[in-house]
Amino acid sequence: MSVLDTLNARARSVQKTVVLPEGQDPRVVTAANKAMDLGIAAKIIVLGSEAEIAAACKEAGVTERKFETIDYLNSDLFNAFVEEFTEMRKAKGMTPEKAAATMKSRIYFGAMMCRKGMADGLVAGSIASTADMLRAAFHCIGTKKGMKIASSCFVMDLATPAPAGDEVLLFGDCGVNPNPDAEQLVDIAMATADTYRALIGKTPKVAFLSFSTMGSAEHEILEKVKAAAAMLKEKIAAEGLDMEADGELQADAALVPSVAKAKAPESKVAGGANVLIFPDLNAGNICYKLVQRLAHADAYGPVLQGLAKPLNDLSRGCSADDIVGQIAITACQAE
Repeated sequence: MSVLDTLNARARSVQKTVVLPEGQDPRVVTAANKAMDLGIAAKIIVLGSEAEIAAACKEAGVTERKFETIDYLNSDLFNAFVEEFTEMRKAKGMTPEKAAATMKSRIYFGAMMCRKGMADGLVAGSIASTADMLRAAFHCIGTKKGMKIASSCFVMDLATPAPAGDEVLLFGDCGVNPNPDAEQLVDIAMATADTYRALIGKTPKVAFLSFSTMGSAEHEILEKVKAAAAMLKEKIAAEGLDMEADGELQADAALVPSVAKAKAPESKVAGGANVLIFPDLNAGNICYKLVQRLAHADAYGPVLQGLAKPLNDLSRGCSADDIVGQIAITACQAE
């Protein structure tokens, strides 16, 4: 069973409400109908004027709408959101006039719906930029309790299982934080473990990756990786968390049982890691693209994580099916 089959099954079991702000995009209305046909959401809410959504449906060949719509600029919610956003950010100099201008962004309006519990999550980015998405997420939603930063991961659906038998691995952070310090790496690892548990339903085994395994090399750039691994292991033990973590580990020691036996025989993670944490964005982004292009893995993401509510980004070149996949991921995260 592919990872999408697993995600769709989990999404059907939780039945969440997802808002899609970019209702002027034919791909979005196509995806909204398909998500409802698949039963992966209790409700899909598409934002846009009636003229925008009608035009998008006509272009997409959608003759029967199975989703709900909100004309956000003319909604009764608009003024209430402006008032609340002004209050939320008044310490940052927010005025009612600035808040009204901001709330005309459909991404911000959708994010406020999530903040107020009117939707469980949001999927956008077929038109909006990643920067727009991140600003709305940080300004309206903020990070989950206990998290200082938001981050991202990619769900890697492997064409050939990893040596330990895993068909799906999560790579983090591959899209948001350029050069995290040790504490930020811990947040990234915790968030990626939460995402793995929500999407895959198994115990996360987290490997902090580097060019060294358990002290086999010494260099100042390794110190944050070693420190992050030690901090997370202490946190797991102190709080009784349902996860394992170890590091620093080279990629082969993290993934290949025979290598792990030689390089890290005492490790509970080495040889069977399913969550890989990279030391910086260079390493993470390069690696996921190499695995995607050379090992023919399907890469789903970036999945935003560490937020109080799930808001997920799309590539502007995405297909309607890509949007459906992100709806399923978002519903699973909202559980």
